Amino acid sequence: MPEVIFTGPAGRLEGRLQASPNRRAPLAIVLHPHPHFGGTMNNQIIYNLFYMFKERNFTVLRFNFRGVGRSQGEFDHGAGELADAASALDWLQAVHPEAQGCWIAGFSFGAWIGMQLLMRRPEVEGFMSIAPPANLHDFSFLAPCPSSGLIIHGDRDRVAIPKDTQTLVDKLKLQKGIKITHTVIPGANHFFDGQVDELIGHCSDYLDMRLGRTPSPEPTEALPAPVSSSE
Repeated sequence: MPEVIFTGPAGRLEGRLQASPNRRAPLAIVLHPHPHFGGTMNNQIIYNLFYMFKERNFTVLRFNFRGVGRSQGEFDHGAGELADAASALDWLQAVHPEAQGCWIAGFSFGAWIGMQLLMRRPEVEGFMSIAPPANLHDFSFLAPCPSSGLIIHGDRDRVAIPKDTQTLVDKLKLQKGIKITHTVIPGANHFFDGQVDELIGHCSDYLDMRLGRTPSPEPTEALPAPVSSSE
């Protein structure tokens, strides 16, 4: 897949882009977990989400937040990373100006950043928020949440505590005009150890449903994470 370098607020940002042959294909951006805990664009879940969108003919981008891998800058506790994500979407839209629609998917810290970006970009029509850390970060900005989406997590998550995620879901479900699909994976921890394939299967089925496709009878098999110096 093509490596890309584009300009962010703190310098260059390193990414991977898979462009659809259809110039009007929708866009997707996939956002990785917390940089201070080993999060990179090569995280196994991010890698598999990237290919999930590719297989459905999206033009999809994943990238390293500032200070990760070959991306310049330093960790900025969320504010700078949100600016990075906005710059990534700006760049993707400039390169693919005929694209119709946009999705955001994020895991953990990336889910928090993705939901903030969602609030600022009315063109985003769907989201996937995987293990959103509602106990660690403030999600009160979702007032109201502008788009329908999927919130999915494990019932044994000790990082993003399930009861706090449930409180977030309950609040969002009260809002009119959108639909929040909430999925809990039994036995799954924050990192979905041993259950990444099940996670990706649920995400794939949700995306197929939103696209009007018939979901596959079996979950999509998870791809192995790539070997990378940025891990």
